[in-house]
Amino acid sequence: MTTPPLGPRDPNPEPPDFGPLGGRLGDQLRGDAPLSFGRDPLADALRGDARGGGDAAERRGVERRSADRRGTERRSGAAGADSHLSRMLQGAGDAVRGAEADGVAGQVVFGTPSVVPTEPLYYPLTPAQTSLLVREALHEDEAFNDVTTLATVLSGRHARGHLVARQGGVLAGVALAVEAFRQIDPRINVRVDVADGGTLTPGMPVLFLSGHARGILSAERVALNFLQRLSGVATLTSRYVQAVAGTRARILDTRKTTPGWRRLEKFAVRAGGGMNHRMDLATAVLIKDNHLAAVDGDVAFAVRRARELAPDGARVEVECDTRAQVEAALAAGADVIMLDNMALDEMRACVDLCEGRALTEASGGVRLDTVRAIAETGVHWISVGALTHSAPALDLALDFE
Repeated sequence: MTTPPLGPRDPNPEPPDFGPLGGRLGDQLRGDAPLSFGRDPLADALRGDARGGGDAAERRGVERRSADRRGTERRSGAAGADSHLSRMLQGAGDAVRGAEADGVAGQVVFGTPSVVPTEPLYYPLTPAQTSLLVREALHEDEAFNDVTTLATVLSGRHARGHLVARQGGVLAGVALAVEAFRQIDPRINVRVDVADGGTLTPGMPVLFLSGHARGILSAERVALNFLQRLSGVATLTSRYVQAVAGTRARILDTRKTTPGWRRLEKFAVRAGGGMNHRMDLATAVLIKDNHLAAVDGDVAFAVRRARELAPDGARVEVECDTRAQVEAALAAGADVIMLDNMALDEMRACVDLCEGRALTEASGGVRLDTVRAIAETGVHWISVGALTHSAPALDLALDFE
């Protein structure tokens, strides 16, 4: 597929041709295979476009106008609006953030989100946001003024290559990588072989690229930076998820994210099988130790004020580091009790105390070598800041044929 240039959003778009796309993503975009969850929004969108109707003459007219429009867009190379690929990869992130998910079973039960479930895996940015983020990264790298490539590679030189995994892991950030190549040169052909959330093994191809060598070389580093960072987050998350398999514990992220990248990094956590804790300070109530210190440790007062001022249905969570605080939070009617930096025996006793009265979350100093023992105390959630603030980049590389 030749990735199309950015152009104005068409209120009545023709279904794009995703034929050359490979793998599960290609099946989804063509609409000929279901997603792994119940409803397939991508296939639904494509089927909705394909049902346009009308007589044959009208369809021919639409086809002619669409062809003219695509030709104009290719010539203009307009920036800042939506491409078909990014539009299809964009999920209903806002819809997911507008529902509350039960932390254990993933059921929608509250009006204000506190934890976002892993499925479905929606890409969180709009096409315009994706375009702007990628363009800023390309300008930061001076990719449009790549002096080495301009000096050494002839303008007519074509190349073919694969972006491959050098190590095993979980992939995330495909749309951003594709957009980087597309913005540098819309004529570059990109085939997606692995979708976000896909498992990688060493040597596995992720993208196939063909086109002008200059464009591929100039976009390479930006595309890899997005993929390596987000895939690193997804990979580390998957390791934590595997470590607690067989328990009822769910792995959650935190707000310890790279400034400006929160939605992307939380998306990568979901790609790795984890769940998102609150997206931001406005999403849910989390009364922490410094909040309690500011009200002289009065847990009941803090919870009562939260109930009075927070939006209806907002979940109220209280951070506790002693059994006495847990008892006070339960008496005040907290929905979630965060057990912060507790010893395992104390944590297990507090979980028993909260059973049937509130959800429990373990937090503080969680590591891969300790997370299993924490999960076996019976907690519902385990939040891990390291998922986003300490994940190593996944080793990916571009190899020319």
